Amino acid sequence: MKDLTYWGVFCAPQPFYSTIKVMLHAGKIIHALRQQGHAAFFVGGCVRDLLLHRPVKDYDVATSATPDQIVKLFPDSNLIGAHFGVVLVQQTEVATFRSDSSYADGRHPDSVQFETDPKQDVLRRDFTINALLLDPDTNKVIDYVNGRADLEAGIIRTVGDPQQRFTEDHLRMLRAVRFAARLGFQIHEQTMAAIQNNCGRILTISPERIRDELTRILTEGHPRRGLELLDESGLLQHLLPEISAMKGVEQPPEFHPEGDVWIHTLIMLEQLQSKDPALAWGVLLHDVGKPPTFQLADRIRFNGHVEVGVKIADNILKRLHCSNDMMEQVKALVDQHMRFGAVQKMRASTLKRFLRQDHFEQHMELHRVDCLSSHGKLDNYTFVQTKLNELPPEQLRPARLINGADLLQLGYQAGPMFRTVLDAVETAQLEGTVQTREEALALARRVIASFTSL
Repeated sequence: MKDLTYWGVFCAPQPFYSTIKVMLHAGKIIHALRQQGHAAFFVGGCVRDLLLHRPVKDYDVATSATPDQIVKLFPDSNLIGAHFGVVLVQQTEVATFRSDSSYADGRHPDSVQFETDPKQDVLRRDFTINALLLDPDTNKVIDYVNGRADLEAGIIRTVGDPQQRFTEDHLRMLRAVRFAARLGFQIHEQTMAAIQNNCGRILTISPERIRDELTRILTEGHPRRGLELLDESGLLQHLLPEISAMKGVEQPPEFHPEGDVWIHTLIMLEQLQSKDPALAWGVLLHDVGKPPTFQLADRIRFNGHVEVGVKIADNILKRLHCSNDMMEQVKALVDQHMRFGAVQKMRASTLKRFLRQDHFEQHMELHRVDCLSSHGKLDNYTFVQTKLNELPPEQLRPARLINGADLLQLGYQAGPMFRTVLDAVETAQLEGTVQTREEALALARRVIASFTSL
């Protein structure tokens, strides 16, 4: 693995071009700090990703300058973590070299000491591959912890004693899984053993942090590997016991020749190409209701697994403090995923309502990978795709012919019946049996008369 030339990034293939402006801005910050006599380097993930020839999202800077000195040099900057020596200079995080004290809460150091030696800063970081410095003047990577060797070998290893690293910050256990999955690396044997010894401590981390790390594992690349590592490390049983319960739950071989619910879910994650968080969670949770509804009668059955799955998904998403929008999207995916089996027999009105659901492209993709991960038949997927191509938006969502105001003008009193009447009219409209306002009003009168005659 060759040293990177700072200016050589101009010659790097896409998608590096999109980060050149950010990189140059960070480089100017380093130059300005060095002009004032401070040490300054690119640090962490940007160096790792440059060496791996991967897209770089952010360029972080580490320096011997104190926060006060950074703010003085860059008056428009913001102190976003003054206690930890972090200053935001426009979009670039600039952090003072530091060493950390004990971590009483298992997440943040109780106190920090600013340092002038970059090695002291490196030694408190999480993994060797994230502890590399890049000098933009000499184009040299500075490596105090053999991080480059681990990059070349594809190894996730803690800086120093893994037991100490994970005792300090419990979230690092999830980060180890995320980096290993995303990069296709192996977790070093001693690092994995330390995670297994400390996995129960992950529950001391805030639900929001856990949610974000799990979402990244599901969306940043190789989610199947991520789930397998969560299982191997012991973290899965503590964070998502409902998913762990899928292991060994057999399925009817005529529909699922691939194996049990766990294997099926892993294969679906492997097939998934989208980085949409709601879809990724929907894939993970779509069969979460199967373990508690497993029955062996005339054959293996999972009666009511959709309804049970929606409730379990709701509990999991609430536990992780997901947003209401995310919860509704994921629960809809769980709730609707079995309906594709009936699409070719649906009435026109039922099918149109099914097709016009919010985020229907997510439902389509979940169904596609569900099929490819089991029986392999895509006839219902193809049928739906054909209907979507055939039906223009005005047929899926036609303008209503009448509304509640029209019923009031006819002299009817507002009430719950109005919804039933309007839904009946829309159904007839979607079926094509009602096409004009006059026909809609006539149907409304008939429906209301049927109620009043009861």
